[in-house]
Amino acid sequence: MRNQPALSFWQIWNMCFGFLGIQFGFALQTAQVSRIFQTLGASLDRIPLLWVAAPVTGLLVQPIVGYCSDRTWTRLGRRRPYFLAGALLAALSLLWMPNAPTLWAAAALLWLMDASINVSMEPFRAFVGDQLPTRQRPLGYAMQSFFIGIGAVVASAMPWLLARFGVDNTAPAGGIPDTVRFAFYAGGAVLLGAVGWTVASTREYPPGEFGPAAPVSAAAPVQATAGAARTGAAWLLAGVIGAVLIRQCALQPEMYLLTGGLAAYGLALLWLARTRSHGMLAQVLVDLRTMPQAMRRLAWLQLFSWFALFAMWIYATAAVAQVHFGSTDPQSSAYNDGANWVGVLFAAYNGFAALAALVIPSMVRWWGLRVTHLVNLWLGGAGLLSFLLIRDPHWLLLPMVGVGFAWASILSLPYAMLSDNLPPAKMGVYMGIFNFFIVIPQLVAASVLGQLLKRFFHGQPIWALALGGVSLFVAGLCTLRVRGAVAAAPAPAA
Repeated sequence: MRNQPALSFWQIWNMCFGFLGIQFGFALQTAQVSRIFQTLGASLDRIPLLWVAAPVTGLLVQPIVGYCSDRTWTRLGRRRPYFLAGALLAALSLLWMPNAPTLWAAAALLWLMDASINVSMEPFRAFVGDQLPTRQRPLGYAMQSFFIGIGAVVASAMPWLLARFGVDNTAPAGGIPDTVRFAFYAGGAVLLGAVGWTVASTREYPPGEFGPAAPVSAAAPVQATAGAARTGAAWLLAGVIGAVLIRQCALQPEMYLLTGGLAAYGLALLWLARTRSHGMLAQVLVDLRTMPQAMRRLAWLQLFSWFALFAMWIYATAAVAQVHFGSTDPQSSAYNDGANWVGVLFAAYNGFAALAALVIPSMVRWWGLRVTHLVNLWLGGAGLLSFLLIRDPHWLLLPMVGVGFAWASILSLPYAMLSDNLPPAKMGVYMGIFNFFIVIPQLVAASVLGQLLKRFFHGQPIWALALGGVSLFVAGLCTLRVRGAVAAAPAPAA
């Protein structure tokens, strides 16, 4: 088995360029969808439930796409058909979203948008592992982080920039401002164009040319099914008990998402213990139960990191509009000014992330992967906690430096730690399974954040950002448990 040949800087640039478009669409989603929901009449405590489409979609789509792309070979290659199909659907979703006539139509479009972005995004992670030799993979992931930052800067700031050029930033009750609509239209065009560039300018190695051929389904190994029935029964029982407690305590309905997820996983394991199937579901469950030790060590780190990010994405608009601009009315000029400023803040942290992607390789050479990731996560945690103290909205740009370093680190270092520990023939499915530890904390956030704010923080969204800051500090501590994952430092991203 031969190693992949080293690629030039511009070849790596081309293979990662599509991430600029993917992140352009994703940044519009994270910065503007809560604003659209509130404009269409969503109450603050219902927004997490409407956002649940995103994590559920990722949980379902990513391992399926990873499994299928591992076994695909067409005239376009292995991963590129998924890039292109996802980009087409995501572009259509971006065009439709700001024209949604009702709240539930907007929620359905979020579901479609997130599913489509996931179809494109997940194979991009495996694409780096497919195409690059071990020593260049950190550079590939750093390049992806760079394009993520650039795309998100422009997308997040676009409504604010359009308002500065005189585009109408308010709309009648139930209407979406022109600044938001035009930003989404531009997002659809950029996403499709950037992904199209990567599809047209790159090639893929046929199965077997470098590394093993596509994986062949096989019977579940004994170690994967041993104890599956007992473990499945425990998860199922936990889900049932949780559902009973939610009903007895009259908690919010979205908390059933957690208990339903526990029960569903338990049923899946019970099925695995009895089935003789060699199909996709059985193989994904087997791979989940036999995943590499490095992935298990990184799981808790990812869980706390992404809980914090999801708390910020859901509640930043409401928090800044209320605390720093003094409005909770989505039709008011003050609220929309605050929402635009959140776009600027999101652009700022993504811009700082693009710069951090250039600095992080040097940090890793000085301190190593674990300490570097810990430092960056704690910078992000301090940034989110500082929202409690800062009252001048312009000074909120300062904590975005820390959030940007955390974001760049989250997008690159866990993948650099993981990729060399994955079997090449299953790179796609394991990257999809690894994303379970991204979407599960999002499900947790969507399920419990509204309840926590209502019961303990008088419905004040600023405290969701504080909880996110604490979560990043815990994630940093979890980094210390990641031992022996990968010691190689990323190559410079320039």
